[in-house]
Amino acid sequence: MWIPTEEEKIGVVICNFRSPICQALVLELGETVQILEKFDGWYRGFSTKKPSIKGIFPVSYVHLKKSTVTNRGLCETVVPLEDPIITETTSTLQEWGILWKQLYVKHKVDLFHKLRHVMNELIDLRRQLIQGHLAQDQTREIKRHITVRLDWGNEHLGLDLVPRKEFEMVDPDQISVSELYKLHVSSRHCGQQSTNQGDSMRQRHGDGCRIPVSHHLFINLKSFTYNSISEDADVFFSLYDSREAKQISEKFMVKLNKNGGPKNPEKVDRLCALFTDLSSKDLKRDLYIVAHVIRTGRMLLNDSKKGPPHVQYRRPYGCAVLAMSDVFHTITDLKEEKDFVLKVYTCNNENEWYQVHENIIRKSNTKYSAPSTNYGLIISLQLLRGELEQIRRENQAVFNRALALTRKLGFPDIILPGDTRNDLYLTLERGEFERGGKSVQKNIEVTLYVLYADGDTLKDCISLGTGEPSASEYRSFVLYHNNSPRWSEMVKLPIPIDRFRGSHLRFEFRHCSTKDKGEKKLFGFAFTPLMREDGTTLSDEVHELYVYKCDENATFSNQGLYLSLPCCKEDFNSCPNLPANLPFQRSPKETFWVSTILCSTKLTQNVDLLALLNWKAHPDRVLDILGRLRQISGEEIVKFLRDVLDTLFCLLDDNTDKYGPLVFQSLVFIINLLRDSRFYHFRPVIDSYIQNHFAGALAYKELIRCLKWYMDRSAEVVRQDHIQEAMRALEYLFKFIVQSRILYSRATCGMEEEQFRASIQELFQSIRFVLSLDSRSSENLVFTQAALLNSFPDIFDELLQMFTVQEVAEYVRGTLGSMPSTVDIGQSMDVVKLQSIARTVESRLFFFPESRSILLPVVLHHIHLHLRQQRELLICSGILSSIFSIIKTSSMESSVQEEVEMMVESLLDVLLQTLLSIMSKSHSVETSRGQRCPQCTAEITGEYVSCLLSLLRQMTEIHFHHLLNSFHSKEELKEFLLKIFCVFRNLMKLTIFPRDWSVMRLLTSHVIVVTTQFLSPALHKNFSEGDFDFKVWNSFFSLTVLYINQPSLQLEALPPAKRKKTLDKHGDLRVIMAYELFSMWQKLGDNKPHFIPGMMGPFLGVTLVPQTEVRNIMIPIFHDMMDWEQRKNGNFKQVEAELMDKLDSMVSDGKGDDNHRELFSLLTQLFGPYPSLLEKIEQETWRETGISFVTSVTRLVERILDYRDCMKGDEMENKKIGGSVNLMNFYKSEVNKEDMYIRYIHKLSDLHLQAEDFTEAAFTLLLYWELLQWEDRPLRDFLHYPCQSEWQRKENLSRKILHYFNKGKCWEYGISLCRELAFQYETLYDYQSLSWIRKMEAAYYDNIIEQQRIEPEFFKMGFYGRKFPFFLR
Repeated sequence: MWIPTEEEKIGVVICNFRSPICQALVLELGETVQILEKFDGWYRGFSTKKPSIKGIFPVSYVHLKKSTVTNRGLCETVVPLEDPIITETTSTLQEWGILWKQLYVKHKVDLFHKLRHVMNELIDLRRQLIQGHLAQDQTREIKRHITVRLDWGNEHLGLDLVPRKEFEMVDPDQISVSELYKLHVSSRHCGQQSTNQGDSMRQRHGDGCRIPVSHHLFINLKSFTYNSISEDADVFFSLYDSREAKQISEKFMVKLNKNGGPKNPEKVDRLCALFTDLSSKDLKRDLYIVAHVIRTGRMLLNDSKKGPPHVQYRRPYGCAVLAMSDVFHTITDLKEEKDFVLKVYTCNNENEWYQVHENIIRKSNTKYSAPSTNYGLIISLQLLRGELEQIRRENQAVFNRALALTRKLGFPDIILPGDTRNDLYLTLERGEFERGGKSVQKNIEVTLYVLYADGDTLKDCISLGTGEPSASEYRSFVLYHNNSPRWSEMVKLPIPIDRFRGSHLRFEFRHCSTKDKGEKKLFGFAFTPLMREDGTTLSDEVHELYVYKCDENATFSNQGLYLSLPCCKEDFNSCPNLPANLPFQRSPKETFWVSTILCSTKLTQNVDLLALLNWKAHPDRVLDILGRLRQISGEEIVKFLRDVLDTLFCLLDDNTDKYGPLVFQSLVFIINLLRDSRFYHFRPVIDSYIQNHFAGALAYKELIRCLKWYMDRSAEVVRQDHIQEAMRALEYLFKFIVQSRILYSRATCGMEEEQFRASIQELFQSIRFVLSLDSRSSENLVFTQAALLNSFPDIFDELLQMFTVQEVAEYVRGTLGSMPSTVDIGQSMDVVKLQSIARTVESRLFFFPESRSILLPVVLHHIHLHLRQQRELLICSGILSSIFSIIKTSSMESSVQEEVEMMVESLLDVLLQTLLSIMSKSHSVETSRGQRCPQCTAEITGEYVSCLLSLLRQMTEIHFHHLLNSFHSKEELKEFLLKIFCVFRNLMKLTIFPRDWSVMRLLTSHVIVVTTQFLSPALHKNFSEGDFDFKVWNSFFSLTVLYINQPSLQLEALPPAKRKKTLDKHGDLRVIMAYELFSMWQKLGDNKPHFIPGMMGPFLGVTLVPQTEVRNIMIPIFHDMMDWEQRKNGNFKQVEAELMDKLDSMVSDGKGDDNHRELFSLLTQLFGPYPSLLEKIEQETWRETGISFVTSVTRLVERILDYRDCMKGDEMENKKIGGSVNLMNFYKSEVNKEDMYIRYIHKLSDLHLQAEDFTEAAFTLLLYWELLQWEDRPLRDFLHYPCQSEWQRKENLSRKILHYFNKGKCWEYGISLCRELAFQYETLYDYQSLSWIRKMEAAYYDNIIEQQRIEPEFFKMGFYGRKFPFFLR
């Protein structure tokens, strides 16, 4: 017993299946089968490739898939439960498979191979998705790759564009037409759109928020080949800006052994670093990669006597540079890794060592020596971009190689809130030392220690470069015999924040003797504390330090002994009365210079900032300190954001009246600081501060008061910068106000609620006041209003915390309503106003139905005004599409009906008007100049078409009923109907949507047919019988004809799967429209003769649609036309003439599509047996004339088709000529249509001329010549003849025929024509022409006698059999 399956509905064939059983299906591996019933190890069902053939197959041959079933029963639809993108990939690959083979047959080899490659990639990507072992990011990336490839293939194979959202196909029924249009546009523009995930951060805050992109340089030292050093060496890589002559990054340090390999064996193939946080601006600098090589070994390389071998000195060796501009030329692709060789140059004079890289860059080649070979440092470079975390995820292999992260000196362009950093960069600049009674100069080595207040040396607080661990002491390199050494060597001091206060640096100076013992003798020291008394750290500048004398026996165990001494000049000036008996004596002629750069998120060098944070120490200076807040750099403020904000609100609580305005200004300054792209990432910090730490429960009163005061002054003040800044900070000011009120309310159980509401009410009155001012005279006021409008939509969410949706909507409505609605407020202000409305519509507030009902009227009012004036069309369309999207998503709610009603009243008419003007503009511009003005680009047309369709699609019967009843007069209704029919016709005539947007085109057709069904009763009701209006009816009929003939609706041309899908979704829209056409034709009644025979041609066009039902609907209309014509004139000559003209022109226009013969043979059926016109004519009184008419039309169709086939194929010339003669004779003898006859005479003549048969061309034209008389009757222009009298035309024709007879050497026939012309000229006394014609006649006689001619030969041929065309049989 076969049982219908419940769960097992769909499966994939896992093995080919063939069976001798006659009921069994034949199945191929990979086919999808739909299962209907099961019984005893067998399934019954069908393959989705051939759904009509049902059969049985074994259970074991099928792998089942989970699925959802809709419409259970005979016509159920089964969809597999899998990621939609997998389903789409499967069906697309199946479709491509067929087309791919055709490419090979059509010799499109290039595309054939490309498509095979893409299909293989898709199969692989699909497999990865199905396995499902991927992280979210990877899945997303794979989906992006799949959609890019699907779209590429569809485009190249001429298939339809698939609209997508988040990589998945969208259901057009679930979204508004506007949104669908936007998805089509975005799918068209990009397979790449989804790569920019950075765009997902919506830049709501205007200009300030373009997030800069960080770049990172990956460097890998592959080898160092040198031949002259046989000692250990340190290589320091850094980035150097040659224009500003400064290093911009930390150093990356590599320790190498004497063979050039890494000193630490674990680091083989791991000598790599990443220079992070380079901005786009940095990449435009004159950057160089500089590598300094310092060797560790003997004092002099070439002199083994200098210094004993056991003492090691750090000594300068060489330097290499590489211009980044060369790197960018070589590395074109991101993530591409390339190798570079850096030559290592040695310095000629050690005194110049500090600027050796400068000399190499400037090519001062007297100051350095090139190596003897081309070898040097071999490095590979790679450029990466994006955030570090993302790069870490994408390049796991790189990060696994013990990568040394090398940062910029100073902060990057983007400072991240969690980024804690406390680095002091110290550069040993130079020193001036005494000779000390020696004959030669000293070899000086500097040793640096970092010491804490208790005298302990801080461990691991000195870093020579990234890539190597930090040390507790640092020894500088030694310059040989130099009392004024210049080192310019930088070290990093990563001192823990808790040890910073109280720590100091000590520099010890030793002379390195090169005598036998090789001692290093201490002769002096210098020191500097890291923090000053006032709590600020060492400033970023060069510090000149005092050098104190000491010797090897000096003990530094009690560092308090020297810390009381002045370390530098400023120090000395601040403590003049020093005791005489100092433990250490300063050496007056010796000085030591160091420079420092602090890069800390915890410490500040700014006195003003410290004074603000410790304001309680000097309450009298608070006003002065607040005034100076603007001078503090943004970096310092964001580092201490929470502390600064706490201080400001503390001051506000302390004395509101005194500090209020200044605190308000400071707050505005800080909020606007966070609009800067560098500090944009600190917005979450301030958000979290407001939510979790802010405690100013009374602050809201003062903030509201100040804000209101600023707004009220905007009418009087000339300079409005401070007001504009306050307007820009509106969002965060409101956040503070609302949170403050919530805290107050919580503390006092909701006291002073009324006062708070009243103050907000007054604040909104001030906002309205600012917006209602006439800003045309003052440019400053324009900027103030613009700043206010830009920030205004950002405050809705804050207000919703305190007020109901309706209250907030009322505030917003009042504000938007207060804007001058006259559209002459100036272009720029207009744009800002509309952008503010657009953001209002996109805000959360607008999603509530109760607020929409309040806000929609004012939004529509502004849009209506702009559309009336045809201004800012693009922004308006954006607002409208947002509204339609919201209404579509909430279309279940009852309030939506009223909203649609409101939109119909306000917008429908003006939308139609806008579209007509855009279409006419774009049409006229295209035809006149071939280029488009920006206002009438396809983009705007598409936007407005989708808005109109969205509105019409949302309209129900009730809406149409109200709309049609709202017209005050029939004239208004007529104007409306003409407009909407005209727009619909333009939609089909102009190509608004590209050919491959079939989803969009079908939806458009669906909306048009539904709208037409709603409008046609009004047409019948108001404009038939006595009130008949030809123009409206004609417009309607033209629309229906155009509609049915639309290429996008011709389902016969589609592949079967797509045809089925279209029919399931919409049905055959042509049939629906044909029924509408028929029903309206019947309702015309006695007014039908107005459209006979004018509509004969267009209706015939409809009949040629290869759809049986449409043809059967049209037959009664043809019968009707003949009947009315018979009643009116007693014959139907007009109908006959019109029909034949139309048939003929259709052949001439049809550029040879293969199915034309089939179409015309359909016409033959139309006039042939049942259910045909003949059947209907049988019952009429005018039966005989009707039947003869149908017969002659049928014969005409046959001859036209023969003629067409001859002309189209590569037929022999005589066959083409035969076809033309046959058709020409038919027009002359059977239907007596002189115009057609003459037309074909000229077509035949042209055929003869092409074959250079001049005599035959002349004889053909004689047929027309015989129809003309020698009379003065005026003739209209026809074919290539101008308006002229019959006599003139016959004379011109005679001259042309004579010319052809002469060229064809057929002079005998020319002579008789010469005589005819001579007779005419003689009767008119035109002797000049008579002389000319007689001379020609004489010349013809001469030619007959003198010239040689070939005798023509003729053969008679017969054609028997029905395969030959009529004219040959």
